[in-house]
Formats: sequence, C-alpha cells, structure tokens
Amino acid sequence: MAILIIEDEKKLVNILKKALKEERYSVDVAYDGEEGLSKAMRNNYSLILLDVMLPSKDGFAICRELRARHIHTPVIMLTARGAIEDKVFGLDAGADDYLIKPFSLIELFSRIRAILRRRKTTDEDMLKVANLVMDKKKHEVTRGGVVIPLTPKEYKLLDTLISRKGEAVKRRDLIDHAWGPTFKEVGNELNVHIKYLRSKINKGNKKPLIHTVRGVGFVLKE
Repeated sequence: MAILIIEDEKKLVNILKKALKEERYSVDVAYDGEEGLSKAMRNNYSLILLDVMLPSKDGFAICRELRARHIHTPVIMLTARGAIEDKVFGLDAGADDYLIKPFSLIELFSRIRAILRRRKTTDEDMLKVANLVMDKKKHEVTRGGVVIPLTPKEYKLLDTLISRKGEAVKRRDLIDHAWGPTFKEVGNELNVHIKYLRSKINKGNKKPLIHTVRGVGFVLKE
C-alpha cells in the first residue's frame, strides 16, 4: 500500500518515512502544497498524511480540492494547531482524521489501520486508476473530477478493465461481460466500443489509460 506524505518539515518526514517503510508501506513525499496536490491527483494512494501549514497551498485547500474533484483517498491531517475550531475546519474540508503534533507513532499507525480497515469495505464500490474513478454506487465515471457519460456497454467494458487494472484482459472476457457469453462477434464491435471509450476517457487528458495488448486484448493502466 502506498502512502503520500505532504509535509515541509524534513526531520518529521524522515521519521515518518522510516517508520512507514518498516511497516511495509511504500512512501511518496511532497514538500509543498502544489506538488502534493499534483501527486495526489496523478497517483493512486491508499492514504495521505497532510500537513496544514504548507508552502504554496495549505492542507485545508488541498483537501477541499481533492474532494471537489471526487478524489476520495483517505486523509489524515497533521498539525500543531490544536484548537477545536481548526479540527472541525479540517474535517469539514474532507479530512478523515486529524492528528495534533507532536504525536506518537503508535497512535498514528493505529489511526492509519482504522482508516484502511474502513476503506476496505468501500473499495469495491470506488475503483480508481490515476485520476479516473468509477463510483459503482452512483453508477458514475469521472476523470479529474469531470463526469464522463458512457453508454451501458462502454460502462461494462470499463468495469471489467478497471476491476482488473494493470492486467491484460482477453477480448473474450470483455465481450462476455458487455454482450454476454453467447454473443458471437462478426464484425469489430469490441474495437469500435473500445475506440469510443478511449476517446471519452482521453478527452482533455494527455495520458491515455487504455492500451492494446497485441494478440490478447486490452489493459487499463497509467
């Protein structure tokens, strides 16, 4: 599981990195708000540790922008500001938890585990690759916070690809899910629908996410 630390206090970052890696988490770091927001939007993290007072953009603004773009990565805010008003402000901005500095690593890891346990219960309903998000409860697909209107077959194809992200999915598996196991492709139905799906997902974005695997099918990955 990958954790993003957005914190400008390098001594604290080094302590957190070492402790998290010992717990077998992979760790990414940003030392200012703009860099942190960019990484949080581009990559798929299990959790974000977010300082409030940061250069270029504060933690409250980062959290609000992530939620406004439908990026629901869990956030634990780290701050020396212990007033109840600050805590309420952070939670209202979309944070999942709020930890006051100085804190013990034991308490931090306890809160991380609690949030990740809760997250497991919703992971099947919220699937994500890069900044592409499929919310199954809402039956809605967004990329970078922008809603992408899909036909039922396009939605089914994306559902298969995103559920098996990073894996080369066979053409027959995609056809079975979108059209049914008895469907016999006589033309290029799958290729046509993948073409339309690609076009919709790539609109306004530089990085393509659906890639052709020659002789096999397609894969959804960064």
